[in-house]
Formats: sequence, C-alpha cells, structure tokens
Amino acid sequence: MRQAPDVHQAEPIPESAREAIDALLQSGDLFRYTAPENAPVALLEAEFAELLGSKYALAVSSCSAALFLSLKALDLPRDARVLIPGFTFAAVPSAVVHADCYPVLCEVGENYRIDLQDFKAKIDDDISAVIISHMRGHTSDMDAIMAICDARNIPVVEDAAHSLGTTWHGQNIGTIGKIGCFSFQSYKMINAGEGGIMITDDADLVARAIIMSGAYEHNWKKHPVLHDAFAKWQNKVPLYNLRMGNLSAAVIRPQLPELARRVRDGRDGHDYVAARLNASPYIDVPAKLGPEERAPDSIQFNLIGLDDTEITAFSAAAEARGVKVQIFGRSSDNARAFWNWQFIPNLPELPLTRAMLMRACDVRLPVHLSRDDYDAIAEILLDAIDQATQPSRAYGT
Repeated sequence: MRQAPDVHQAEPIPESAREAIDALLQSGDLFRYTAPENAPVALLEAEFAELLGSKYALAVSSCSAALFLSLKALDLPRDARVLIPGFTFAAVPSAVVHADCYPVLCEVGENYRIDLQDFKAKIDDDISAVIISHMRGHTSDMDAIMAICDARNIPVVEDAAHSLGTTWHGQNIGTIGKIGCFSFQSYKMINAGEGGIMITDDADLVARAIIMSGAYEHNWKKHPVLHDAFAKWQNKVPLYNLRMGNLSAAVIRPQLPELARRVRDGRDGHDYVAARLNASPYIDVPAKLGPEERAPDSIQFNLIGLDDTEITAFSAAAEARGVKVQIFGRSSDNARAFWNWQFIPNLPELPLTRAMLMRACDVRLPVHLSRDDYDAIAEILLDAIDQATQPSRAYGT
C-alpha cells in the first residue's frame, strides 16, 4: 500500500535569499521607504512588472489588500455594486465590503468558471466594477467577459491569487483586465507566508493606490510612476498602511526565477493525476478552456452519481489513507461556500453554484512532488471511490 505524501510541506526558499535576509537583519533596514532607492520591495515591484509584462506593480501586505486598494483606486462611489463570482474565497467579498461597496454574486458552473448567462443578466444591473476570480487557477472565458465589460465601460479587476503563471491566448493572467492582483501566501506558487501585489498599466490609478497603500508625505517619489500623476493626489486620499516590508520581498525575489519551472512541473503533475482520476466513472476533472494554459498546484474534481452517504464515505476513506479531500460545500465554515458569507446583506441563493460546491473536491498537489507521490495520491483517491461505491455485502456472504 502506497504511503500518502505530505502535501502541506512547502518547497524550500532558495538559498540565495539568505544573504539578502542576513544583510537586512544586520542593518535593521526593514521598512521599504528607508532606503533612498533599490529597497528589496522596490526591486521586487520592478522585477514582477517585467515578468508579467505590465508597466507598474505595487507590493502590499496581501492579495486582499491589493483587491481593496484596486477598488479604492478606481474611485468607486460608496455602495457601488461590484459583480463577483459565487465561487471564490471569502476575502473577495470582504474586500468589496471593506471598500464600502456592495458585492453582487454571479453563478458559477460545474467547470468552476463564471456562468456567462447569469453574468450577462446581472452586468446591466447598475454594476460599477467586476472582479473575476480565477478560482483555484480556473480561468473563465475572458474573451467574452472583456467584450461584455468593455462595451459598458466597466473596469475589470482580476483576482489572480491562484493564477500566477497561467496564460490566456499566451497573455499572462492578471494583465487582461485593468488591474491584476496576486498572492504570495504559503499555498501559492510563490511563497512568502503572506503578501500580495497588484499590477496595472494605468499610471493615475497606481498613483492613487501607492499613496493609499501608505506612501505618506513624499515617499511616492521612490516609485517609478509619472510624478504629475502623484502630485494631484497628495493629501487628497486616505492612507491605509498596507505596505509590504523588505523581509517579505527578500524572500519572494529569489523565487521569481523558479516560477517557470514550478509552472511546468505543476501542470505536468496535475495533468498526470487528472488522467488517472478521469478513468473512474465517478470522477470528472473539468477540462481547461481552449485558450488557457494553467499553472496548477492543486486539483479539483467533481463527484458523479454519488449520493450523500457515498460522498461522505469517499472523503472519510481518503482521509484515513492520508489524503485530505476538501469538498467545498460540505462544512459549516468553508470560506469558499457563498452561504457562509453572512456579512453580505440579503445574501442571494445561487442554485447552480450550490449544486457544484456540494460535489466539488479539492486536493493539494504541490509542484515539488515526485511521480511516485502523484501515483500514491491518485491510487488512494481511486481506492476510496471504489470503497465508497461498492455494494454492501449481505451478512454471511
């Protein structure tokens, strides 16, 4: 019987980070604005913008902070309605509420992507902005979404927390909408424990975001943005102090050159496990959309034809063998189940999304696992399905 691998252990931080971290610890120079130039956070912003093909980047304390600052930088009116997917992490509607806006939820289908019919029905309902969550790295139809939003002059913010390295028609996810927001939390492709970054080509928008992030007085002069974009916002917008520190940047920067390898290995591992799981009549791993090249570090699949008892039995059998299966809708506190976002007034019902969440499974597949590790995970999941679906034997037979 194969042993389940440890899917919670992260890949080691590159050794090259140690020198930069040691230098910071010796100097005590941890605040991003202490140095006149070339602070680690400033270097990270320049390197990340170049990597993604964007003009500007702003490193902040989390992806949630990046989403919040994006909405504030768009200068939306109080109580503006922001359309978001019904399948996302609770941080997304929370960022909308934090920005004094109102989240409007859109249905998501069995393939974890936005249901375009519902999206079209809700986009004209006084929507001021749209957040597209590429949830767990699954890209919705960005061609259709951008056409709909551009025709109405509605700005699109991409929540690309799970999608660093994913492309759409060869273009980096996060660069399609007006703003892209990424996460450096531990279970993401680049790991700093916490942290986030936003990218855009709009100088005026990023100037507002930079000042609001905590570039007080004239610290904005240390950012490579047109200074006339800053001047008109000095003392005109509030400071939320959501900056990233130099230590986090020193941990992140050496990982950027590793991204291409991690994306390649993650895709290979995911596709290998997906092919094995799809051999079961009880499991469906939704196919990617044509223009999409994913960068996965986990796998999602739907359980087909199982009743509630069998679903519970499958989850228990997999966990007993060491593979934790998160079924998004089957807990009272899962932050990805929209009915648990009870801080939203008049929380709507989304029957399509609810039906998906009750059968959608999530299993971590860290990119550093070996082929034997992937085989172990696949075999444990397939054995658990067989155990949950085999007919009960009559006593004595």
